[in-house]
Amino acid sequence: MPPLNLGQLAIGERVQHELIVVDRVEKTQGNGDPFVILKLGNASGHIDVAPIWANQREWADGADRGRVVQAIGQVGLYAKTGKRQIQLSGPLRVVPKEQVDLHAFLPRITGDMVKLWDWVDKRRAEMTTPALRRVVDLFYADDNFRVRFENTPGSVRAHHAQLGGLLQHVFEVTSIAKQTAKTMGANVDLVVAGALLHDVGKVEAYCIEGGSFDYTPCGLLLGHVVLGTLMLERRLAALGQTVCTEGQLLDVQHMILSHHGKREFGSPVEPMTTEAEIVHWADESSAKANDMMESIGDAESFGPGKDFSDRKSWRVGRRVWRRPGGTWDE
Repeated sequence: MPPLNLGQLAIGERVQHELIVVDRVEKTQGNGDPFVILKLGNASGHIDVAPIWANQREWADGADRGRVVQAIGQVGLYAKTGKRQIQLSGPLRVVPKEQVDLHAFLPRITGDMVKLWDWVDKRRAEMTTPALRRVVDLFYADDNFRVRFENTPGSVRAHHAQLGGLLQHVFEVTSIAKQTAKTMGANVDLVVAGALLHDVGKVEAYCIEGGSFDYTPCGLLLGHVVLGTLMLERRLAALGQTVCTEGQLLDVQHMILSHHGKREFGSPVEPMTTEAEIVHWADESSAKANDMMESIGDAESFGPGKDFSDRKSWRVGRRVWRRPGGTWDE
């Protein structure tokens, strides 16, 4: 049976598919009766399950967060929120763990990772400052790092929260930053190095836990910004030889540490060089544009036949408009 596209489910459509339990909440009614709220998902997105009341509570037995279950039911509409939900017609069947590939249920970028890697490698090859190229290659010439990098999301729940999302995000940031550096007459090689390295800390900050993206202990305690500079220091120490000048290293470290722009947004320092400022705004451009695109693509936010969302998107903090027909090309 082909995977179910949760974003395209129509009211009344029958569901009989394997989905992962993204969240499980145990609640109690006013009379003390317990009930269960489940959120199920796959690579295409998430959908809520209609409340499983006390008289059918065994239908949710074993359906814990991160487990894959077969859900049988019909798509209905929860009138209070206007959102679709699965109305179960029978108990959930929990699939044995040994029969499950959790990665198959996680969202994944639609782009071709091979082409993204080819683009990144071309940008590395174009660098004319050998020392900066050597710094970048501490990570990007390491096959083990590349495997981890392409399986890391751009965030846990916000922009580019997909397998391959970090690679997609870094491609976007580097593309934007390089063009801006050329336009403004900044140091292009330095900007490319900063753009490629600014988020390497996410490889150690994020993980897959319970069938969804989550933070590692060091991701929670240190954050990916600081982790990025620590990872760079560790790789330099392990190499045991000088690859760049102290000034070049300081420039790269500064771009990593300042790429969130302000202290209240997670940057230990604010950008103090043109190149750091460019990397910061390229990072913002990629993240915020992705937030807008995801908000516009969220079918649950739009009423039937409406071009403006019914409510503010949590991603961008305001209502959004999906252009009729999607384009003005015609």
